[in-house]
Amino acid sequence: MDSFELNKIIGAVLGTLLFVMGVGFLAEAVYHPIEGRGPGLTLAEAEPAGDHGGGAAEPAAPEVPLGVLLASADATAGQAAVKKCSSCHNFGEGESNKTGPLLYGVVGRVEGSHEGFAYSDGMLAHKANGDTWTYENLNAFLTSPKTYTPGTKMSFAGVKDPKERANILAYLQTLSPNPVPFPAPEAAPAAEGAAAPTEGAAPADAGPTQGDAVATPSETQSETPVQGTSTTSGPDGGAATVPAVPAAQ
Repeated sequence: MDSFELNKIIGAVLGTLLFVMGVGFLAEAVYHPIEGRGPGLTLAEAEPAGDHGGGAAEPAAPEVPLGVLLASADATAGQAAVKKCSSCHNFGEGESNKTGPLLYGVVGRVEGSHEGFAYSDGMLAHKANGDTWTYENLNAFLTSPKTYTPGTKMSFAGVKDPKERANILAYLQTLSPNPVPFPAPEAAPAAEGAAAPTEGAAPADAGPTQGDAVATPSETQSETPVQGTSTTSGPDGGAATVPAVPAAQ
């Protein structure tokens, strides 16, 4: 290969490199963002979910009383729900304790009193106070064991669904030869402001509006006499109007 061919090859390579660099500079000049020309298009921020037109957030639904939940609770569903507890508790009559105490007959039992189980100091404090496993206390414990009994050995986080807790309590009720009755259901509290009267509305038994004139019998009879007449008592006790006698000049 002579030098002329070599020079052509080298020139072609350099020409290609120069072409590529030139294209790069050109692309950067075309697509490089221009700053200092004022704000661009500003997108509106998305509104938070549930906030329409800046109105106030809807009030939370009132909590359903435990008695109402227990009245419609399903013990069969509760038996299925406690399967996650079977690794720590037994539920059958006469069965032994596990890492947690036996739960047969737990409803109505004094807290921290089941024989043969080593309770935490917090649960022993409940026992010393004479606390019993009522449905309300069991519901509070199932909601958050660590909140109900600080220092409890139970590592369970709790059952957050009120209906699921009610089903579990309905199943625990069956674990006794003498089941403890459910508390009487109470009506759910009304939503705040539901019974408030409309602003400006007058009560149904309101009297006459202030400023309205109500004539009385005495006022209707005591009218001013016409000039030139006088009022005297008539024979029947009523008022009689007679012409006035001119005064002597």
